Amino acid sequence: MTRTVVAEVPERPPPKRYGWAGSLLVPAASALFVFVALVQALHVAGVVSFGFANWRPVVCAYLAWGVALCVGQVLRRGEDGVRVLFIMPAVLFTVAMVIFPTLFGLTIAMTDWNLSSTAGRQFNGLDNFRQMLGDAYYWNALQNMVIYSALVLVEYTVAFGLALLLNQQIRARKLFRVVFLLPLMLSPVAVSWMIGKSMLEYRFGPVANLMRWVGWDNPAFFANPWTARLTIEVMDAWTFIPFMMVVLLAGLQALPKDVMEAAEVDGASRWQTFWGVTFPLMLPVSITAIVLRIIFKLKLADIIINVTAGGPGGATDSVTSFIFREYRDRSNVGYGTMLAFVYLILIILFVTGLLKLLNRWTRDVT
Repeated sequence: MTRTVVAEVPERPPPKRYGWAGSLLVPAASALFVFVALVQALHVAGVVSFGFANWRPVVCAYLAWGVALCVGQVLRRGEDGVRVLFIMPAVLFTVAMVIFPTLFGLTIAMTDWNLSSTAGRQFNGLDNFRQMLGDAYYWNALQNMVIYSALVLVEYTVAFGLALLLNQQIRARKLFRVVFLLPLMLSPVAVSWMIGKSMLEYRFGPVANLMRWVGWDNPAFFANPWTARLTIEVMDAWTFIPFMMVVLLAGLQALPKDVMEAAEVDGASRWQTFWGVTFPLMLPVSITAIVLRIIFKLKLADIIINVTAGGPGGATDSVTSFIFREYRDRSNVGYGTMLAFVYLILIILFVTGLLKLLNRWTRDVT
């Protein structure tokens, strides 16, 4: 009987690492970058008189810090550090494009900076935040966003109905799909001018003339606050309902047919099949469509800016359109940036809480 002898492969000696050099290089480069950035920030804020003419030295210090960080990883961790290099450029790019602009915007939010004033930018701490707490127009815009976001459920119902219709074996089904997708192909700016400024114009618009023929004496769609809000919502919903419809239609076509056939064999009616089988299976897709639509809704601004400019009396303002007018009409950069930061924090908290609530509800239902 032949015995097979397996030769033991000697382990490779670990690569020689210069951990001490990496341990010195990274802190030194970090300290240099922090020092240069801090000096420039204090110089721009007017705290110190010395500094740089622009932010270019800070950019160079950041690039040097990034190179030192990569080299330090290799020196300290060897092959593991080489693997880190594959993700390090993405991390550095994210920090440069997201973190630094956010911090820069935060510094602007704590300044009194009006472009129409000759005083320039002046640090005022939390004065902009205190002004926001007493700004009735901003709180009205937040209230409008709650109303607009709640109406997403109505849009979802309409989109689900259209998806169910287009999922049936009806004649000219492909033609109807293209027709229902046409509003999604249009820009909201084009929709606002085509419908809001033309068709709904209360003097010569065709819809206004039709309302007069029906019996409405003064068909001014944007004179009453609630009528104006509803009209803005209808235009925005007409634009984005096709998006939800496409997402839901894709989910319906991906449902397992054997489950639907089993429900039909068991004698379930169409309503029982929908409520007991189709709707629970469509919950993940429905949540995705609703959350995405709410995110789009939270950015609603273009239709409002072009049609009503926030009127009448700020009744239709969204937070985004209000911030835009704060920049454009009042040139108040510092206060507008503070409003945008607060709105960003509210969006993060709202979307995070909504996702947790929907996920818990989905687990309970399914």
